[in-house]
Amino acid sequence: MLEGEKILITGASGKIAFPIARALAERNEVWGLARLKDPLDRDKLAFAGVRPVPLDIASGDLASLPEDFSYVFHAAVDTGAEGWRRCVETNAQISGDLMYHCRRAKGFVYCSTGSIYAYQGQRPLSEADGPGVPLRANYSFSKVAGEAVCTWVAKRFEIPLSIIRICSTYGPEGGAPAERLEQMLRGEPIRLYPDAPNNYNPIYEDDYVALGIRALEVAALPPIVVNWAGSETVSIEEYCAYMGELVGVEPIFEYTAEAHTPLWPDVSYMHEVLGHTRVHWRDGLRRMIEARHPELLNAT
Repeated sequence: MLEGEKILITGASGKIAFPIARALAERNEVWGLARLKDPLDRDKLAFAGVRPVPLDIASGDLASLPEDFSYVFHAAVDTGAEGWRRCVETNAQISGDLMYHCRRAKGFVYCSTGSIYAYQGQRPLSEADGPGVPLRANYSFSKVAGEAVCTWVAKRFEIPLSIIRICSTYGPEGGAPAERLEQMLRGEPIRLYPDAPNNYNPIYEDDYVALGIRALEVAALPPIVVNWAGSETVSIEEYCAYMGELVGVEPIFEYTAEAHTPLWPDVSYMHEVLGHTRVHWRDGLRRMIEARHPELLNAT
């Protein structure tokens, strides 16, 4: 665990960045940058010991930020809803600006996505696999650009960098398994790719906090590029069936080529540089349901 450092977390009110900011704030001075349009988000950060910084990263106005952060965890994103140009500008160009602004940092983490990969069929996706054109093309394309920009800035200004390709996170703050649980509770079909099983390596909050902090600690030159996921592989079909057992609902699956292809990461390099995860997917899903829907949990 880092201690006595001045750390910037962007996207700090989000489901990934907030638990990391909260954990780091126990022993560090943590600044949490986010839009903070909802006063509850500001209060949430302050209550966790994080200094709220209301700023939309997409504005590119970084002048108000200090330059002396010792570590930066950059999780703020544009999702691509307003088009690819704005998405690339925010996720790539402004990310490079932020790196340069914080060029004194001992470690910088750029949050990329496993959805950049082209589908390779029934095998895990390694960091050496090339990009493809997924359903959320604007977002994924911008992250390919962001990786390239941040890598150049890191090398040019000698900023230690980790690029984490986030695959599937979940926990009390939400995530894809939580969204699928809500679909099950509403009786909606879960759309899956026909090449079953749809394998993933979901990572629970406790583990992604630990591995997120570790990514800051091991940032290096040349930059580290690593899949960021759970150590265990489980299909959506299997984990939805397990959630159904816990809450007494039968999942409905709809197989279609229009669904997102499975994102099954190879985590061997992650184990080497970041470590293994500890929370078994069954334990994690139960804990997620206990936090989000305790009234539904089937104790039997």
